Amino acid sequence: MTASKKPDAPRTLFLDSPEAADQFLSSIETTRVVAIDTEGASFHRYVDRIYLLQLSTDARHAILDPLKVSSPSRLGSLLESREVEVVFHDADYDLRLLHQDYGWQVNNIFDTRIAAQLLGIKAFGLAALLDSYFGVKLDKKHQRADWSMRPLPSDMLDYAAQDTMHLLGLREQLRDALERKGRWHWAREEFARLEGTQWDSEDIGSSFLRLKGARDLSRRELALLRELAIWRDGVAKGIDRSTFRVVTNDVLLDLARRSPRTMDDLRGVKGIGRGILEHRGEEMLEAMARGRAVPDAELPRFPKSPRWDRDPLFDERVARLKRVRDESASQLELDPGVLCARDRLEAVARAKPRHIDEVQEIQELSGWQIEVLGPSFVHALKDLSNGEGPNEPAATAAPPAPAENDEADASPYRDG
Repeated sequence: MTASKKPDAPRTLFLDSPEAADQFLSSIETTRVVAIDTEGASFHRYVDRIYLLQLSTDARHAILDPLKVSSPSRLGSLLESREVEVVFHDADYDLRLLHQDYGWQVNNIFDTRIAAQLLGIKAFGLAALLDSYFGVKLDKKHQRADWSMRPLPSDMLDYAAQDTMHLLGLREQLRDALERKGRWHWAREEFARLEGTQWDSEDIGSSFLRLKGARDLSRRELALLRELAIWRDGVAKGIDRSTFRVVTNDVLLDLARRSPRTMDDLRGVKGIGRGILEHRGEEMLEAMARGRAVPDAELPRFPKSPRWDRDPLFDERVARLKRVRDESASQLELDPGVLCARDRLEAVARAKPRHIDEVQEIQELSGWQIEVLGPSFVHALKDLSNGEGPNEPAATAAPPAPAENDEADASPYRDG
């Protein structure tokens, strides 16, 4: 594509007092479109929160410091208004943080990542899009910076400002392209699905089952893993550090397999920091001892597979739906997971639709997906559905959560 004219870099205001924030937010309260981004510190802190809020309108740009401005209520009113379009790039995690920290639920969303994906753009990261459309080069050196630190150096503030400075121009380019392709209504439906996104508190009691590699452990080893995960969580919370900075997931799994009983045994496990070993080693041994003491009848296990996984034709239905999806994706020049993610295919396989009106009742599908794929889905399942008699009610159990970092079944729109 031909790059548009590179925008000039305007001045960005730094709002580090309630008075400055109120003055800026008052000046933009009549705007009808605003770009927003957040910076957290999940790579560094135990509980992530918003440490910077970047805002852009057509004419003004600002960075708000939430550590100095704790209750920017004017901003909440702006973001929750259905009269204001709120532009993000990869909105999901930003929406969760905004809900966690302020209780806000943003309406009327435009997500430039989703828009780019629905256009079939393969390089849909913000840096790639800004380079492609405007020739703007983003410096990535602060991607994993600790945004909780204060004072923030000027180069970090400059980096943060770039995240929204060009979003409104990008939104115009992407919307025009979607309209030309007849896909604007696709995007509107996917944006609407983001409304109501909330922060989900993780249950440490079962989160250990989602660690990649946990399924390879015995039930006794799972008991050790659970106790180690609970121990690690407590340490991380106490020092306000990300859990992986205490002990990595791979080390937890290795400990669960080896089940060391002495400090000498523990020293033989690679990947444990010297400080943790010296100051927390005995606690780790105690955690594993608790895991070894769990009675056999109380050993943890993975949830049983839901009924549809035991349906002998379920996998065949998914395979047929996947073939239809992949063929259509190729014709539309879309990533197959963007056209219809695996979890949505499985929802169709569970429903076993025999007519298009039954496809229309599947809540996991967007209207545009029914429009593009619905008739083909019905045709693909025709002989299987007819051979099974009346549809059975869908199982109420949820499928097991994917292992951590396993992207095979993840929605392409959600990074969470």
